[in-house]
Amino acid sequence: MRPASILLAAALLASTPARAEVIEQADNGFVIHHEGDVAATPAQVWTTLIAPQGWWSKAHTYSGDAANLYIDSQSTGCFCEKIPAPEGQRMGSVEHGRIVNVQPGRMLRMSGAFGPLQGEALAATLTITLKPEGEGTKLSWDYVVGGYMRMKPADIAPMVDKVLGEQFAGLVAKAGGVAAMPEAAAP
Repeated sequence: MRPASILLAAALLASTPARAEVIEQADNGFVIHHEGDVAATPAQVWTTLIAPQGWWSKAHTYSGDAANLYIDSQSTGCFCEKIPAPEGQRMGSVEHGRIVNVQPGRMLRMSGAFGPLQGEALAATLTITLKPEGEGTKLSWDYVVGGYMRMKPADIAPMVDKVLGEQFAGLVAKAGGVAAMPEAAAP
């Protein structure tokens, strides 16, 4: 990387407010909030958002390949993943979230307990909002999880926050902005 590129990258990091944290926690759930600025219009961010195969980490997929992810961005659609199957067997799939509200360029809301939360008796909602801000977009994620789980929210919430923070940073980077990675949460 050339010195000018390094200075520009440092300036972007310093000027881009990013926040990632567990903002609420109780015995029956938690709320995670991520926000950051993207140097792209809401329409451009939207186009990137609905193509998760380009920004979601393969390490946080069931198939081990982010190319298997897709978002059907209409109500009753899904944030899903194809699971390849052996020859002669039907392909598998995972529904990460069911799309419940779509406002292109403004908001995407899905209901779904991600990752290890999927096997618990939980209701979980991820609301992704895009707001014009100057020449770019203020992007925020709010993930609200509640219900019965066999693990303690105080133990799992920081890990969920970290994983969602990685995906948030991937989206921001792919869409043209820079967001600080959340600090590693202690398990």
